Parts: sequence; C-alpha cells; structure tokens
Amino acid sequence: MSRDFVLRGYPPRAAGATGVAVACLVACLVAATAVLAPPAPLPAQSRSTLRSPNATELARAGPDSFDVGLYTTKGAITVRLRRAWAPKGSDRVWHAVQARYYDGVRFYRVIPGFMAQFGFHGDPAVTRAWDPYLLPDEPAKQSNARGTLTFANRGRNTRNVQLFINTANNESLDRLGFAPVGSVLTGLSVADSLYAGYGEGAPSGDGPDQGRIASQGNAYLTRLFPKLDGIDSVRVIQRWPR
Repeated sequence: MSRDFVLRGYPPRAAGATGVAVACLVACLVAATAVLAPPAPLPAQSRSTLRSPNATELARAGPDSFDVGLYTTKGAITVRLRRAWAPKGSDRVWHAVQARYYDGVRFYRVIPGFMAQFGFHGDPAVTRAWDPYLLPDEPAKQSNARGTLTFANRGRNTRNVQLFINTANNESLDRLGFAPVGSVLTGLSVADSLYAGYGEGAPSGDGPDQGRIASQGNAYLTRLFPKLDGIDSVRVIQRWPR
C-alpha cells in the first residue's frame, strides 16, 4: 500500500501549545446534543448509486443549502451544508447522503482540540467504487472555524468522501485550500465527546491505519478498535429551495 494512499486526507496540523506539528486528515458533518429520532428521509436517488456511482449522477447540482442529521453512537449532530461556500463539495455530500454512503461509518480518527474524521465505508467494495470520483479544488470562502465541516484530501484535486469536523479553530488550514462546506447547527458537544483514545493513526501513531480501513472496512475496525464511535445513519432533514 503506497504511503500516498495511507496518508490521504491529511492536512498538516498547526503547532499547538506543545509546539508539535502533526499530520492530519479530516472532514465531518456536525451537531446535536439531544438524541433525535431520525426524520423521514426525502426521496433519495436509487440505492444502486451506493455500489455503482456514476459521473453523470454525481455531477448534478444539489440544493442551495440543506440540513442533515448525523445519528451517532454518542447522540445526534445536525449540520447545514451551503452550496455558496463550495458548490462541488456540497453537491458531493448531497449525493453521498442520498446514496446512504455514510450509514454505518466510524469516526476512525479523532484528535481532541483539532478534528474528528470519517469517510471510509464499512464495506471496502463501496469505498473502492467511490474512490475514482475525485473533485477539483475550490477556494476556501469560509475559515475552518470550530464546528465547520470540511473535506480531507491527499493533495491537489483529490477530495472525495472523506470529511472532518473542526473541533477547534483551525484557520491555518484555510491557506492550504481546505474549503469548508457547512457548519454544525446543534450537537457540537457530541463531536467533542467522540472516542479519541486510540490517538493518531498509522504511521504517525497507534490508531487505525487508513490503508487497512480501505481494504478491510469495518471488520478491521471492529476487531482492533472496538471503542470507536460511529454513525448509525445520516439523513436530510430539510433543503432549500424545497
């Protein structure tokens, strides 16, 4: 497995109080302290998109803005996506949520005071199916403030489905081209509470190895990292225009 693949999605972390710079991958939908009952979903595109995405479908424009609920093992998080911030990124989240891509995924990389990341599907065949559909970069129109949702990447024009929630003000990522696509409305404390005990991922730490997640899916995470929190489901709550 190439180092480029293993490290995909890592933006460099700004030096903190300890002065240590840590490589970092991220992007996450965000928010809700109360545990909400999942709402009835809006009509979704065919579930066949989950296993057989296609460029034509993924290129279709999504709503101007929409709210999603992330129903996690620690509670509900709600996030508002804004197409005006990063249209291609917002559209990708729209299509991924409609295809139920994020249902069952794990927060496999949680760094307190920095971010919480997710994006590998539990079935490695699904991860592989989506892997070729990369997005071109977009300018950062908003800062990576605490509570924003941003795509991870592995270099120029490599955004795909990896997301992270900024759990701190990470404005140092702005100049590196990490463009937020939305922000947490409620439940940021849920993101703060996600299990972080495994620390940084390989090769920098002892946490989950991204190459093995990609190739083995949730089976690998369940076996070796059973305490990770995850997302039971992600559903659109409302959209504009309706």
